[in-house]
Amino acid sequence: MDTVTSRRGFVGAAAGAAAGVAAAAMAGGSAKAAEAGATTAPKVNDFFAGKGNARQITDDIWWVGAADKRLALFENVYPLEQGMTYNSYVILDDKVALIDTIDRAVTGQWLENLNAVLDGRQIDYLVVDHMEPDHSAGIDLILNKFPQCTIVTSAKAKELIDQFFEIDATDRTKIVAEGDVLELGTHSLAFVEAPMVHWPEVLMCYDAASGVLFSADAFGSFNSLDGNIFADQVDYDNDWMPEARRFVVNIVGKYGPQIQAVLDKAATLDIKYICSTHGLVWRKDIDKILDKYTHWANYEPEDQAVVIYYGSIYGGTENAANILATMLSQNGVENVKVYDVSKTHKSWLLAEAFRASHLVFASPTYNMGIYTPMKELLNYLVEHNMQNRHVAFIENGSWQPVAAKLMRNIVAQMSNMTLVGSDITLLSTTNEANLAELQDLADALAASVAGDDSSAVLKTLESDPKVVNASAGDVMHTNPDTAAVAAGTVPQTAATKQWKCSVCGYVFEGESLPDDFVCPLCGASADKFVPVA
Repeated sequence: MDTVTSRRGFVGAAAGAAAGVAAAAMAGGSAKAAEAGATTAPKVNDFFAGKGNARQITDDIWWVGAADKRLALFENVYPLEQGMTYNSYVILDDKVALIDTIDRAVTGQWLENLNAVLDGRQIDYLVVDHMEPDHSAGIDLILNKFPQCTIVTSAKAKELIDQFFEIDATDRTKIVAEGDVLELGTHSLAFVEAPMVHWPEVLMCYDAASGVLFSADAFGSFNSLDGNIFADQVDYDNDWMPEARRFVVNIVGKYGPQIQAVLDKAATLDIKYICSTHGLVWRKDIDKILDKYTHWANYEPEDQAVVIYYGSIYGGTENAANILATMLSQNGVENVKVYDVSKTHKSWLLAEAFRASHLVFASPTYNMGIYTPMKELLNYLVEHNMQNRHVAFIENGSWQPVAAKLMRNIVAQMSNMTLVGSDITLLSTTNEANLAELQDLADALAASVAGDDSSAVLKTLESDPKVVNASAGDVMHTNPDTAAVAAGTVPQTAATKQWKCSVCGYVFEGESLPDDFVCPLCGASADKFVPVA
């Protein structure tokens, strides 16, 4: 099967600098490939011709990475069920180039693979595309083992090398930038700058002779290899795509415009292989992963689907979430997902928010604020630039529910978030009135998922300046006089009167009770206060 993937028409016209990269790559690589008689992509063996644990990608490009199935947390943050793969590549040409090194934890396997592939040859160039330690831990080893080796990297990466290592590699470093080309013989590496995907120093490099894009962390994934190295050799949609999504949106999801800039540059290149520093190698159906990246970079949902996030202390809010999910199913909505934010890691919750078009947040009122795990999730969505979603809210509270307004204030920080239906308020458990409200919400969500918002109550979320999060230490009003009263800093006067909160017993003292006063203890509004005789 032809492995050449056409890139025409995939994304818009690339910037002039990207066109220059493509021209430099083609001029430097294709001519030499033609001289060598390589008019088509190099033949890939039907089976790996591996030496030890190395893998062959083309006739003269090898994978020499390693998988760490024992790693439980990537970056000491993100849970891993199957570990992690660290990719490093070797190009065997007139000059030998090593593309990135590896994480310290798997250096032994990497060196074994590297030695097997080199078979006594020396490394002429070490290309450092990304300086994060899981890809750069072996730099000092290579410099010591191959004294004639030259580092090829960006100016910013050179600064980071000096920070990470107590070595002076200035005389052995070649600084490259956008459009520069490194000649290896038949192969020529044209460099593409990819700042903030996801560090500022990142480079990618493209070899026109083989059509390989060495993409640094872009197009990578959580997960470790099980023998197969190519994406077309596994059940990618089920076993790898969820982990690729989770990897991308958590690691670089904040930098959508930067990702799109890289996609624009990729549009100018005739890509036959994508070799990332994590995960599998792409050689077929490359448009598939590029299409996913386009959705993620532009914060566009992949699926018209509903995800319900709930926090629950004693089960009341959980029950309402499950009732809503059942009603959505009965309305014909498929693949509804329900997540307990207290037990599901936020990396998965974020990944699902990037996937789905409609998000429902259901939270109890907790210490007169949002239930802590739910507040953490909402702030995490803000941090990762979430936008362009339909949302709905359910709150619970046994005496003074306030979670919905507080959740809406956080979501209002996100761009183009549209409210579906009306907020639902539970008082401890779901009652008959709530069932009718949940059915109305299910109907509105189902219609919206199907593309019909005519029956939904829609409006773009806006922040309510009078509502702030009391659990963060802020009183829930903006009147400076009442704020002073709540803080106990207003002196008594002869006209002082008292009003008592009928919910919690807090006593307000002053000349009059402001209409917008909110109890600093329980969040009750002014109409819950009664005069004290």
